[in-house]
Amino acid sequence: MRGMFTAGVLDVLMEHSLTTDGTIGVSAGAVFGCNFKSHQIGRVIRYNTEYCNDKRYASFRNLLRTGNLYSEDFCYHEVPEKLDPFDEEAFRASPMDFFVVCTDLRTGDPIYHKCRSGDAEDVRWMEASASMPLAAKAVRIGHYSLLDGGVADSIPVRFFESLGYKRNLIILTQPKGFVKKKNPMLPAIRARYLRYPAFVAAVADRHERYNETLSYIAMQEASGKDYVIRPPIPLEIGAMERDPAQLRRVYETGRAVAENQIDKIEAFLNDVKLSPEA
Repeated sequence: MRGMFTAGVLDVLMEHSLTTDGTIGVSAGAVFGCNFKSHQIGRVIRYNTEYCNDKRYASFRNLLRTGNLYSEDFCYHEVPEKLDPFDEEAFRASPMDFFVVCTDLRTGDPIYHKCRSGDAEDVRWMEASASMPLAAKAVRIGHYSLLDGGVADSIPVRFFESLGYKRNLIILTQPKGFVKKKNPMLPAIRARYLRYPAFVAAVADRHERYNETLSYIAMQEASGKDYVIRPPIPLEIGAMERDPAQLRRVYETGRAVAENQIDKIEAFLNDVKLSPEA
């Protein structure tokens, strides 16, 4: 639910008619970031505050009954198809490229998928990107069994650079100076995914790759190649938050940070568009 910060930032960008040529989302960044391409201002905070207390949305009962903390049927069908519709037509019409990152359960490698239409298959890829180990079943798409993209590539800036995006606007949900530590749930993950040693290995050294990527981003930021938006202090919110006020607090933090930096963000994006490399 630190993704509420990202939602606040993206809503401000949309309100100021700022966009990007391409966007990539990981985990919550995938299921919330897709609204940036469909240009649905306010949708993320709206449906999360509306349903955060609904046991159909997220509950340990769901986990025990289905293997998913966040209900697959309610979150990825009932809400986007009926209760707070995802604008598939607008998503498809937008010229922005939108990618999500998932982790291959068998190999532990990142899988990058370009969501072209926002249809049911694309939503499955978004779901897979946000399917946390221990809290969700692996999502099967084609020959893949997929889980949370953050395991393999939490901040995929180098992948985007490989596609030709030379300068990037990066939204982080941890404050400056954050250092990721080893996953305290590693013993449980090792036991649960015993048949998938490569995936367990990816979980085990995730913190090292994450921290190395932060160091790389800091260099890119210092050189002016990347612009980084991050919260000023730890957001202190859990993966399953039932208090709408706490969700809104984090969302409003994202809005405040973006509004405070909006002139600099706009200048950076305009420079990108004027750059012959972009």
